[in-house]
Amino acid sequence: MPELLPSGAFTFREAADAGVTVGRLRHHSLDTPSRGIRQTFHPRLFDRESIVRPLTLVTGFSAASHATAFTLWSFPGFLPGKDDPITHISRPDTKAIPRRSGVRGHRGQFFADEIVTHNGLLITSRARTWLDCSRKMSIEELTVVADHLLRIPRPDFEGRSGPHATREDLEEMLDRHKGTPGIRKARVAVDRSRVGADSAQETRLRLALEDAGLPEPLLNMVRDLGSGVFRQPDLSYPEQKVAVEYDGEGHSEAAQIVRDIAREEDFARADWLLVRISKRHMENEARSAVAKVRSALLNRGWSPN
Repeated sequence: MPELLPSGAFTFREAADAGVTVGRLRHHSLDTPSRGIRQTFHPRLFDRESIVRPLTLVTGFSAASHATAFTLWSFPGFLPGKDDPITHISRPDTKAIPRRSGVRGHRGQFFADEIVTHNGLLITSRARTWLDCSRKMSIEELTVVADHLLRIPRPDFEGRSGPHATREDLEEMLDRHKGTPGIRKARVAVDRSRVGADSAQETRLRLALEDAGLPEPLLNMVRDLGSGVFRQPDLSYPEQKVAVEYDGEGHSEAAQIVRDIAREEDFARADWLLVRISKRHMENEARSAVAKVRSALLNRGWSPN
C-alpha cells in the first residue's frame, strides 16, 4: 500500500486520494474492520489513535468520546469498560447516531470548544470527556481525574506550564449540561478536588484521610527544613510537623532507596515525623494508611474535635 496512507486502518477516501484502486481495496490481503475502512491482515504495530481515527472520519461530524477518549487522554482512575475494544464515537444530537461494526455510538449537545484535535484525531475535550464518563464512575474516581486535570505541571519535565483545566472550566461544563446522567457525582467531585496531587494514589490517600475525619493535608508544598534543606512531601500537616509520602513501585529500586533514606533523615533532623505509605497500605479502603497517619498526628498533639 502507498506510504502516503496512515499507519493502521484507513478510509476509502484516504485510499482514493493516495491513488489506490477499487480492485486493490477488494484484495484478500486487506481486512475490513468496519464499513468503508480497510487495513492489512497483519498490520505494522500501531497505536490506538490509528484505529480510532478512521472511524471518526468515515462518518461526518464524529469524534472519539467516552471510554475511548478517556483512554486516549491517558486519564488516571478506574472507569468500568475502559479496556473494552469497542470504540466510542459521538455526534451532535442533530445527526443520526453512529451505527457500525466495532463502534458504540452516542449523540449529544456539543459547544464549539468541546470537540478538539489531538494528534490529528477529533476527540471530546478533556473536561467534556470527564463529564461524559461520570455516569459510570464513582465520586472518588471522578475526583482522581479532576485532580489530574487541575494539577499544575512541571514545565521542565512536561513541556507545558498550565493545567489541563481549571476549576472554573469544570464548573462551566457542569452548568452547560444540566441534567446529564452522573452530573450530581461530578459536582461532588469538583467540590472535593484540589490542586496539588501528583498521582491518582495521592488523591485517593487524601480522600481516605478526610473521610476518616482527619484534617485536610496540604499538597506538595515545599518545606524549609533548615540548613538550606528543602523538601516537598506529597501531603503535609505543618502544625503537627507530619509529612506523608506515597512510595510507588519505583521506590524499590536501589538508587531510590538511598534517596528515600536521605529524605527521611532530613525530616528527622528538622523534627518532622515522616509517614511512608505504600500500595499495601492502600488496600481495604486505605485503612492501614489512615491508621498510620492518625497515629502520627496524635503523637504530635492533634486531637479530634
